[in-house]
Amino acid sequence: MIILSILFFITAILYSSVGFGGGSTYLALLLIWNIPYYIFPVIALFCNIIVVTGNSINYVKAGNHNFKLLIPFLIGSIPSAFIGGTLIIEKEIFEILLFLVLSFAGLLLLINNKSYEDKQIVIKELNYFISILIGSVLGLISGLIGIGGGIFLSPILFLLKADKPKNIVTTASLFILINSISGVIGQLTKENVINELISYLPLFLAVFIGGLIGNYLNLKIFSNRTLALITSILVILVAFRMGYKIFI
Repeated sequence: MIILSILFFITAILYSSVGFGGGSTYLALLLIWNIPYYIFPVIALFCNIIVVTGNSINYVKAGNHNFKLLIPFLIGSIPSAFIGGTLIIEKEIFEILLFLVLSFAGLLLLINNKSYEDKQIVIKELNYFISILIGSVLGLISGLIGIGGGIFLSPILFLLKADKPKNIVTTASLFILINSISGVIGQLTKENVINELISYLPLFLAVFIGGLIGNYLNLKIFSNRTLALITSILVILVAFRMGYKIFI
């Protein structure tokens, strides 16, 4: 548990530094460590909530938010995340889905890391119903696998030039937070796992401290682009490790 807690700590630092929770990588680490399959989506979602709560509060207090942009995505994602959380899938299918999610997310983040420093962005207003549809799809994936979905939403918003970089980061953080809460509620309908979560308190403490450090790095030291590049490399490495475990 000590080594796993350290890895969770490092993951929380890197992901929180760019406004994410780290759910996909927590899941991969839990899978590699052979944690009981039925419990780790809930662990990952709780870790997400712990990490992005602080980020979300800080970003909103700094005025870097656009609730008009966020709300349509949440209208689609909240019910979908709950439904996804209630669904039961085979472990083998889950592993493949998580591998694909990690690979795709890492590549998206790597390709779009330059966008975090784009100060010349021409903002385009998104279609309300398209936003709801995107939110629904991301919400379903989030609840089903046990992630927040922001690691997908953020590159999509950058690609669509939906807002300024800082506002997009805040939107992704809030999306992760609310989706994770909805996903947890859905996951808890499948098993009575509340009592077992006590055994994983070191992981929750690790991500809490890591999230605070990551947020400080974001605000005070490193640029968003540098941190996004580091995080993307981490995600790709974890995806590679997972792929090796699954296919070889």
